[in-house]
Amino acid sequence: MTALLLVAAAPWMLLAAAEGIYLDPPENVQFYIIDDDFTLKWNSSYEPFENVTFSADYQTSEINSWKKLPGCQHIMGTECDFSALHVNVYENVKLRIRAEKGNSTSSWHEVDPFIPFMEAHIGAPGVHVEAEDKAIIIQISRPGRIDSNVWWNMDEFGFVYNIVLREMSSGDEKRTKTFHRKYKFLNLSPETSYCLRVTANLPGLQKLGTPSPEYCVNTTVENALPPPENINLDGNSESSVVTWDYPYADVTFQVQWISALSKRHPGNYSDDWTPVPGCENTKDKLCVLSKSNFPEGNYFLRIRATKENNMSFWSEEKTFDSKTYIPIPAPSITVKPSRDSLTLYINFLEDLDAFSKKYEIIFWENATNTERKIMEESHEVTIADLKPQTMYCIRARVHLGPLWHEKSAFSEAMCKETTAGNSSTIWIICRTMIAIFSLLVFIYVVKCLKRCICYIFFPQPKPPSSIDEYLSEPPAKNLLLLTSEEQIERCFVIEDAEAILVVEKTVSEPEDHKTYSSQTSEDSGNYSNEDENLESRTSGEFPPKEA
Repeated sequence: MTALLLVAAAPWMLLAAAEGIYLDPPENVQFYIIDDDFTLKWNSSYEPFENVTFSADYQTSEINSWKKLPGCQHIMGTECDFSALHVNVYENVKLRIRAEKGNSTSSWHEVDPFIPFMEAHIGAPGVHVEAEDKAIIIQISRPGRIDSNVWWNMDEFGFVYNIVLREMSSGDEKRTKTFHRKYKFLNLSPETSYCLRVTANLPGLQKLGTPSPEYCVNTTVENALPPPENINLDGNSESSVVTWDYPYADVTFQVQWISALSKRHPGNYSDDWTPVPGCENTKDKLCVLSKSNFPEGNYFLRIRATKENNMSFWSEEKTFDSKTYIPIPAPSITVKPSRDSLTLYINFLEDLDAFSKKYEIIFWENATNTERKIMEESHEVTIADLKPQTMYCIRARVHLGPLWHEKSAFSEAMCKETTAGNSSTIWIICRTMIAIFSLLVFIYVVKCLKRCICYIFFPQPKPPSSIDEYLSEPPAKNLLLLTSEEQIERCFVIEDAEAILVVEKTVSEPEDHKTYSSQTSEDSGNYSNEDENLESRTSGEFPPKEA
């Protein structure tokens, strides 16, 4: 069998050798499926002037034989479009391709089997942009051709559109998700340039799309009449009441509704908006929605203001359920202050734990009333960089995902004062210590000054120098110790200011004696420390002595 094959192949090999044509098969063959577009690409070692073409075949699990791949026969380049192929996109498909020139062909290069649906990618959606003074309206068309029968048609309502809006001057971005083909970005700045891009994803199939090209637009000059704001709904078993805020008086309002299903259908649904009975032209800032006028289902509302020849743009669209509309209650909040921050704890209904939540927090300094808003995904929020010992007020509400259209009412405002903080306590202790030290220094200085003044102006009396000389001598170290040197006591008798008699008495003498002046018998006021009985004896025993 092997020999037979060799003999059969020999004429072909000899012919190829005679003509000198050896064709290499294509390399790096890859296929791409984006929306409805099927593309096959490969690499070739041949130049275009060499007149080498390429042809491809396909095979499915339902067809055992190879069929010619439509759109990929005798291709001069290195890619072909086989979007005209009609196969079951959920079954395996095989592809093969080869090079051709005249009667010569290369060997086949086969591609690994694949399931088209699993390999398909979502392309960029179509985008149309319109600008208002403080809003941008985005009209989206789903990826793929509208008239195609590819798999995207079966997931018409499964797309989620991610929109990224960027302000050109600051670079700040806003992001949102929507199921609807038409979306309106609100609260923008007039006469400002914005750019946006849209990505279409299929979460149910876990497929991510390709971002659209970036579209840029400028918002218009600010309109004379602003649109109504803060649209709220409150309902019971019979009717719902919609209310809104508006800054001007003597204004007429028009309220319109549309079915939520109409918004999800492709095409322009502007003509589907219908006036609410009784609210076609109302001067009140409220409108009663009788449920008898609405079939059961989900609806959207929008409101516009008119004054004389001026007309505002339409407000933000508000959704409601005509069957069971239950307003979302406000959360409860707890605030814990610190030196330069406030920690906010938000408590919300446990029945809504299945929904993803975002928390809108508005706070302001009580003295200024300038509000600041932040959005957080955690129920525990710390507001930092605040002033110490300052009163701040906070209120919060909850946004429910995944579209974030549903919002609760705002909680009651809670005001708390930030604390002094550790640094203030340390500063108080330091100031106290400095005050105590300063007081001690002051007392010391006063005492020193008092001593100097007393020394200068009120000196203490001082004995004569002759007496002070002896009084200043140190006392005997110990009178109870016996020494070889006799103890001598000096006594002074002063009779007048000019005569002083010095008498020395030997302590060791057995006989007592005393000497005094005989010039006068009057007592001078100064006498010795001997007993008076000794004075009478010594006066007769010792003769007088001149001073």
